[in-house]
Amino acid sequence: MHDLSLYEGLTTTRTIRRYQDIEVTDDQLATVMHLATRAPSGSNRQPFRFVVLRDGPRARNVRALLAEGAAEVWGEKRARSEFSDGDPSPATVRMLASMEQYVATFADAPVIVLPCMLRYRDPTPSEGASVYPAVQNLLLGARSVGLGGALTMFHQTRETAIRAALELPDAAFIAGTITLGVPAGRHGPVRRRPMSQLVFEDQWDVSPEWAVDPAGTRFTGGPKNA
Repeated sequence: MHDLSLYEGLTTTRTIRRYQDIEVTDDQLATVMHLATRAPSGSNRQPFRFVVLRDGPRARNVRALLAEGAAEVWGEKRARSEFSDGDPSPATVRMLASMEQYVATFADAPVIVLPCMLRYRDPTPSEGASVYPAVQNLLLGARSVGLGGALTMFHQTRETAIRAALELPDAAFIAGTITLGVPAGRHGPVRRRPMSQLVFEDQWDVSPEWAVDPAGTRFTGGPKNA
């Protein structure tokens, strides 16, 4: 396990889409999943469940389905005007190249995890509060053992077949698709919008004087008002 402070983990855990051809060990997975399952949930019901896909026969089948879904979803998104019109910025060019490679090799990710939630009532807009904290714990846990991950929704166009292949109960909601592996790139400071654009006090769109990012914080692009 890496000697990583909580502050460093929260400020440097990037989305990692490129992985080395190195096996993720049982010990690494055990640590990651232990940390994921320490997450909070409403009334401490702990409705989150995780289906880990490695190299079993069902895993190979579902990996192929997920790869199909990834290609379909990304193909549709890639065709949208914001990616195809005009002269893209260098950052956009890098992102596009990263995504193309990620989608093309999706089925080969060292580990794929399907975070699920067992619904105990009718779906509500807030139900994700009992599963997505566990997803963030999982990604931070992966960082702590030298891994990286990416959260996607590529399962959605193949969900019926995936549910059948894994024999998921009707109450199990698939909350995402996570790839994990040893990073081919590296983690590092994340880029986000300035805190003053995101944090308000007393009323909407009024940022307090104390909402100032620490020196050295990296930002995405220039100032944005929306």
